[in-house]
Amino acid sequence: MSFSPQNQTVVWKNPFFEMEKLHRDLNHFFEGSLPGKGGAESSLLAGCWSPAVDVVDTKEKVIVKVDLPGLKKEDIDVSIENGVLTIRGEKKQEIEHKNGDVLRSERYYGSFYRAFTLPSSVDAGKVNARFEDGVLELSVLKKEESKPRQIKIDVK
Repeated sequence: MSFSPQNQTVVWKNPFFEMEKLHRDLNHFFEGSLPGKGGAESSLLAGCWSPAVDVVDTKEKVIVKVDLPGLKKEDIDVSIENGVLTIRGEKKQEIEHKNGDVLRSERYYGSFYRAFTLPSSVDAGKVNARFEDGVLELSVLKKEESKPRQIKIDVK
């Protein structure tokens, strides 16, 4: 038995085509069931967003940085209750398109809510907040008794 390339049919499917088809099918399935206009540009995340956050634990404090471009400090509410740091606010959509139609809108608008359980080593009464260039930085100082101490040992 010999192999002859003329007798073989090779079928190759593009995996990206299959993923695009699945995306279209899911959009069609959810069309009209979510808030928004629906259609090809609709998204499961339409109307909600969650800002990016970095949380760093140092020897002296816990630092939380939140990306909040386009917001003012008046749009942000920060609280600590029962060891949970809560950051919430709202990014309002500015619609002023008097002489044209929106061709594409990818920026997120609406309210957001982020909550983080703080370690028991922090002092909720010692929080510093700074908001600059669209970045909220919170520094929560640690309690004195929780900070590491260097103990000197005398050798005899």
